[in-house]
Amino acid sequence: MTVHASHPNIIKRLKRAEGHLRSIVTMLEEGRGCLDIAQQLQAVESAIANAKQTLVHDHIDNCLEHAVRGRSQNADETIREFKAITKYL
Repeated sequence: MTVHASHPNIIKRLKRAEGHLRSIVTMLEEGRGCLDIAQQLQAVESAIANAKQTLVHDHIDNCLEHAVRGRSQNADETIREFKAITKYL
């Protein structure tokens, strides 16, 4: 398994999102207002989108750049991997 410098930050963001999700469930169970719940859902979406973007950019910066510069894989394979990961942006 490859661990990058950004992974601890991504984990922190996802744990924060996990906490928001738990609070949203509680808010729903308690019958809180839809505006409050929608705001919390937006915070979760944003946290997950930022975590995903950080992961994808880190992969491009590290893995793909290393593959191109180090020639550890052929150009076609590198391009396929780049196209595959960018669909998540």
